[in-house]
Amino acid sequence: MKAPDLYEKVAVVTGAGGGIGRAVAFALAEAGYSVVLAGRRREALDETARDAKGRGATLVVPADVADPLSVEALFAETLAVFGRLDLLFNNAGVGIPSGLLEDLEPDQFNRVLAVNVTGTFLCTQAAFRIMKDQSPRGGRIINNGSISAHVPRPNSIAYTASKHAVTGMTKSTALDGRKYDIACGQIDIGNAATDLAAAMAHGVPQANGTIMAEPMMDVRDVADAVLYMAGLPLTANVPFMTVMATKMPYIGRG
Repeated sequence: MKAPDLYEKVAVVTGAGGGIGRAVAFALAEAGYSVVLAGRRREALDETARDAKGRGATLVVPADVADPLSVEALFAETLAVFGRLDLLFNNAGVGIPSGLLEDLEPDQFNRVLAVNVTGTFLCTQAAFRIMKDQSPRGGRIINNGSISAHVPRPNSIAYTASKHAVTGMTKSTALDGRKYDIACGQIDIGNAATDLAAAMAHGVPQANGTIMAEPMMDVRDVADAVLYMAGLPLTANVPFMTVMATKMPYIGRG
């Protein structure tokens, strides 16, 4: 059932071509948001838009969050079509295959940071510029962190560093947004059942050197958590929320 207080609001979801981004886009559309679907692959975004039919209004805007000009175009089109921005879900992110720290190529490290860190910053900055000047003023930014924002998996220095950086950006954004009525929070997700996380159910390396299959949770549970954060009035904020498969090895990891 759609919540009346969410009607007519506008959201940008990055990484909306699949997985968590797609599930969150569906949930927001069902809740009455007009949703801008952003990501690098138009085909995947078009598929999200087709599957969202009947849920709510969507707009497909291919964009690379690591490219400043692409981000500028994304938010310019959002403003041109909808006239405002109420929510940004910074979801786009990349990882690289697990590998030894000493063998990691600098270009691999830099690519992860370019998308996960610089991309989050560029989208946040663009959202700030819209939210601070619109009427009614303000909005909400939700960053997709990770369990890796707290504890690493083995051989994951690039991804772990990027998600720890996202945590710092969430705190700074929440602080700097106060004067503009911009709230910022972070959702740290553990083992949502998506195509990208499918390997978890078959067995992944653990800190003790073993390989273990890990429990998973429905991606819709993540979408519901984001929807809760998004639905709060701007006078309230969830700075950090962890949502995870109950039995995954996070508490006690290592």
